[in-house]
Amino acid sequence: MSSRNSRLDPRIIKAIFWDNDGVLVNTERLYFRATKQALAKVGVDLTQELFAELFLNQSRGAWHLAEEKGVSKYDIESLRAERNEIYGSMLRVEPFGIPGVETTLSQLKGHLTMGIVTSSWREHFELIHRSTNFIPYVDFVLTREDYTHSKPDPEPYLRALECVDVEKQDCLVIEDSERGLRSAKGAGLTCWVIPNELTKTADFSQADKVLSDITEIPTHLLGRNRPGHD
Repeated sequence: MSSRNSRLDPRIIKAIFWDNDGVLVNTERLYFRATKQALAKVGVDLTQELFAELFLNQSRGAWHLAEEKGVSKYDIESLRAERNEIYGSMLRVEPFGIPGVETTLSQLKGHLTMGIVTSSWREHFELIHRSTNFIPYVDFVLTREDYTHSKPDPEPYLRALECVDVEKQDCLVIEDSERGLRSAKGAGLTCWVIPNELTKTADFSQADKVLSDITEIPTHLLGRNRPGHD
């Protein structure tokens, strides 16, 4: 996948806001499987394509599909809790690493302020990062409890701006989904996207750059700043 030219000189980037699921960890596929398993109990067949549209584009979720089958709101809450339990169990036993993430974070550490801005609830976020070494690389983390309106609303990234002493034109967001891209652009931020299996067919025409791999980022940001480079 080729990169489109950024509209921002990468040499001025001073802060990066990372999405978590799909960018730093390959957990979206587990969330899909857990949700699919829970909804199957009430006769809803959640496909990967529908999941991507409802969760990663619209940020609507899929519980309305159960309502359409006559499932009560009480039973839907029970299904949601069951999905969360299934997801947590998967996080404890299944691999979800993405090659090159820790190397990328280590290369950028000390050069820029870095934070994670995620739609995950803190319980799941902490469970995920018990098995990674990523948290020491970042300066702050915002989980779903830290803001009122989730992506695609711009609030998560507006809150991130409050966490850094950096002008918004000097900040960069790394995302993997349409909802994340819209959130970043709504906050007035530059956004680079790394599509994955679930989001590869999404509309990323508003992205400032589309990358194939997270390991490309240090080259784009640091390549021109090394000694001996103009």
